[in-house]
Amino acid sequence: MTSTGIDFASANHEAKIVEDGPLGGDIAVANDGVMRRMSVIPGIAEITDGAIAGTEAEKRMGIMEGFRLYPKAVAWSMLLSTAIVMEGYDVVLLASFYAFPQFNQKYGSLLPDGTYQVPAAWQAGLSNGANVGEILGLFANGIISERYGYRKTMIVSLMAVICFIFIPFFAQNVQTLEVAEILCGIPWGVFQTLTTAYAAEVMPVPLRCYLCTYVNLCWVLGQLIASGVLRSMLGNTTQWAYRIPFAIQWIWPLPIIIGVLFAPESPWWLVRRGRNEDAKKSLLRLTSKNDPNFNADDTIDMMIHTNELEKEISAGTSYWDCFKGIDLRRTEIVVVVWCIQNLCGSAFMGYSTYFYEQAGLLTTNAFDMSMAQYGLGAIGTFLSWFLMAKVGRRKIYLYGLVVLDVLLIIIGFVGIAPSSNKAASWVIGSMLLIYTFTYDFTVGPVCYSLVAELSSTRLRTKTIVLSRNAYNVIGIINNIWTPYMLNPGAWGWGPKTGFFWFGLDFLCIVWTFFRLPEPKGRTYGELDILFTNKVSARKFHKTDVTQFHGETVRLASVSEEVNEKGGYGEQKEYVS
Repeated sequence: MTSTGIDFASANHEAKIVEDGPLGGDIAVANDGVMRRMSVIPGIAEITDGAIAGTEAEKRMGIMEGFRLYPKAVAWSMLLSTAIVMEGYDVVLLASFYAFPQFNQKYGSLLPDGTYQVPAAWQAGLSNGANVGEILGLFANGIISERYGYRKTMIVSLMAVICFIFIPFFAQNVQTLEVAEILCGIPWGVFQTLTTAYAAEVMPVPLRCYLCTYVNLCWVLGQLIASGVLRSMLGNTTQWAYRIPFAIQWIWPLPIIIGVLFAPESPWWLVRRGRNEDAKKSLLRLTSKNDPNFNADDTIDMMIHTNELEKEISAGTSYWDCFKGIDLRRTEIVVVVWCIQNLCGSAFMGYSTYFYEQAGLLTTNAFDMSMAQYGLGAIGTFLSWFLMAKVGRRKIYLYGLVVLDVLLIIIGFVGIAPSSNKAASWVIGSMLLIYTFTYDFTVGPVCYSLVAELSSTRLRTKTIVLSRNAYNVIGIINNIWTPYMLNPGAWGWGPKTGFFWFGLDFLCIVWTFFRLPEPKGRTYGELDILFTNKVSARKFHKTDVTQFHGETVRLASVSEEVNEKGGYGEQKEYVS
């Protein structure tokens, strides 16, 4: 027994959930043992008071108030996320080249009917080359960005892109293109996680979903730009028809490098490195000046408290720690959420132009439909922001998958019609337009918000790396079998491939219903407590949370106002 009358021997039991919280559900509290271990941290009483104030301020903050307070953070996050345009551009560029006559004549083989086509094996190889490079870049980013910071990692990656683009631009054969895709994939892999993690760490609670999903908009814009560039080159019969699209990739890196040189580092990263004063300076650079309702010290205290809480819950920060304790569940959720993007039939979008041709459309019509598709995708992402302000991420993700499943089975049934049926071809094209709009209205953008919010702050980069690499592995599999499914010289399923994706998408719906929690409106500390208490995914949204006391223990100097505001049960004993 201690001087406070508390038995330390029983302090490490699992925290229990008290019933009848203010939200009409249960109340999740911190583990008593965690609270006691945190009590020995120097200055924890003052940090806790500041963290409570900072948490309350973020939870009260409205969307417009957030934009007024964090306009510079929004701008910096958008700047870094623009790097994703390059990856979205290349994904569509390469897939669309397979339907591009000039590209096929240069890098393809002559078919018996007198046309040229890149063989299915090389289509899979080229597409997978970028994925292999991204896997390497992702794992490297998980280590390098945590050691050297987001800014330095981003600048080096952008400089690498500038160098690597020379290879596809001057490529004389398909083997050189393969090397180019692998090398370019390395910095693209860095962009995939770094931009999402940065957005999640510089934004307050009400703005997190918007800037995280902006990454998806950049992806869609890259796809739209690629389709437009290729459409404009259809009349060009020279080698520049495919070299100019490669060269256009040089447009983005240099302006982004200049911007990143002046961008502030993530304050969360600085807190994790113990540089609290630098974190405050960075936060002040991300926010507006002279806001009477904003206290930078309180926000930094909230970051410090959450970081210390996570250190006590799970001390490690290695890749292996993502699979230990409560972080195993978080890793599973984040990994599957991102894999679903590749398991719900989105391969149709990546190969849309090629698919339109195989469905019977002329090359010009195929590219026109592709541009319309990605234009609708951008509109869908914009509209998703309005939906996320009213509806939780879980509902949007779940119902989006249901609608996609319906569209996939329609495509499959219409695909039974012969390829000579032009009406069926246009119906399939129309279904793909609706599919893309729905995907980029629901599953596409919401995924980026979920993976950033549901991982712990100390393991965020590594968890996102693992999830994106799992996504890339599924992408490699898709890139192997999708060309065979669509290529008339291979399996030749064409639009009947919709039946296959319908089945996989249905499995995704089942997993989402039972395993995907709702992070809307939660601080990172509150999410830590929900996962620690093993709250069911379907109860996340109605479980009230406090990270500032345990079942029987509360840190010293925590104001009684917390009990009055939150209604968290009876009087607790204090630890000092």
